[in-house]
Amino acid sequence: MRILTASDRALLVEAADLDEAMRLNLAWRGLPGIIERVPGARTVLVYFDPLRTSAAALAELLSAAEPQDEHMPPAGEVTIPVQYDGDDLAETASLLGVSTDELVSRHLAADWRVAFSGFAPGFGYIVGDDPLFDVPRRSSPRTRVPAGAVALAGAFTGVYPRESPGGWQLIGRTDAVMWDLDREPPAPLVPGVVVRFERSERPVLPVPAAPAAPAVSVRGEKPSPRTSVEVIRTSMQLLVQDAGRPGRASLGVSASGVADRTAMRDANRAVGNDRDAAVLESVGGAALRFHGAGVGVVTGAVGDLTVTNHAGEVRDIVHGSPFATDDGDELELGYPTQGLRCVIGIRGGVRAASVLGSRSSDTLSGLGPPPLAAGDVVGVGAAPRRAVDPTVVTRELPAPGDLVELSITLGPRDEWFTASALHTLTTQEWLVTSRADRVGVRLQGEVPLARAVEGELPSEGAVSGAIQVPGDGQPVLFLPDHPLTGGYPIIGALTDSCLDLAAQLPPGARVRFCVG
Repeated sequence: MRILTASDRALLVEAADLDEAMRLNLAWRGLPGIIERVPGARTVLVYFDPLRTSAAALAELLSAAEPQDEHMPPAGEVTIPVQYDGDDLAETASLLGVSTDELVSRHLAADWRVAFSGFAPGFGYIVGDDPLFDVPRRSSPRTRVPAGAVALAGAFTGVYPRESPGGWQLIGRTDAVMWDLDREPPAPLVPGVVVRFERSERPVLPVPAAPAAPAVSVRGEKPSPRTSVEVIRTSMQLLVQDAGRPGRASLGVSASGVADRTAMRDANRAVGNDRDAAVLESVGGAALRFHGAGVGVVTGAVGDLTVTNHAGEVRDIVHGSPFATDDGDELELGYPTQGLRCVIGIRGGVRAASVLGSRSSDTLSGLGPPPLAAGDVVGVGAAPRRAVDPTVVTRELPAPGDLVELSITLGPRDEWFTASALHTLTTQEWLVTSRADRVGVRLQGEVPLARAVEGELPSEGAVSGAIQVPGDGQPVLFLPDHPLTGGYPIIGALTDSCLDLAAQLPPGARVRFCVG
């Protein structure tokens, strides 16, 4: 057993094999200071609370715990119909040195069982007994893999629950639904389930998108007499966010939550809310109409802010300072000149449907309220007892072209890279590309990061702020909606104090990493 640094708030424990990883994961239930555990193919990622324990103290506890004798209990059987026509079927067969017919027949004949959950809600890592299936991932992941895609990577097969990025080899598709909150359990592929694949006897239709949790009011509905906010216009993205869903990794659900936690807390302090009350998170500007009197504030990214009243009178708004709103007032957020994401706080907090204990919109899994669009109306909660706080907190946020230094810890897979790659990581400037969202940011450098270790890394847990390096050597910086697990090596991770700044990196900014 090896214990590696995954970040300043997480350790990655390496086991001998999948069985030992599962038994260690069971043995560590209830250890003090542990927030959450994410098992992988041969690892367990352990998040800890630095106020309750240290990395060194936790490592001693983990080392002293004996693996449980119990093994993963059986949990039923699931049959999945598959149409074997995936984009990578022929190439994968060639990589394995067999014909496509043989690959399909052996996929159908193997005994499969779900080992662990991860990547996204409803995604099960299914391990089989046929040694043929040891499949390399794609050198660069696809930005979109359709829901229902049946895929191979390493020793595992899996089914994508919804459209998402992914680097697995696609061999087929199914219309079986892998995640449904109205079903108990929501995911059929839970650890211990035996999986039988069968060739579909009928054409496989695209998996319908799971219905998202609605905003309080339906699009186009007349606003409620009580305080509410109507969306007039959005630009790139407008979401409901709060502190997220920590502690639900066993369901394959990541914490998600607001990308810039500091901006959310500043906004809620300014309008007198609890620090984690739900807010709106905007990328690229927006226009909102207030129904009823209230108080609002805009924090995070900096840009032009104006309010126009029902008489057409326009007034400028100070960034970070609470402002009164009257019925019919319209807030206009211009495109940010510094930073990327604006946070709009409203006294009383945004009301939206709660899913698994959070109002947060998780763009990878589809959990929570859908992205807001023109005509949507969201409610506002009752005014809190706290007074508004007019204190303006100033933050320096990057503009395109600016150079930003971000502190990192190396690991857990820094040994997979050459010494020159580690030097390049911390000395070269990395361009923030336009290929960015809440899942992650693609960075580009003149010199890619070269590997010292070739081959595939078995899927393992990944933290927010992880710097994952696909086969092309150009890193991806994970943000809140990143997959729980992945198979490309992670060379380092941002320290917790840098996560909010990373969420404000606009395309065109430059990054330099420094080991903290």
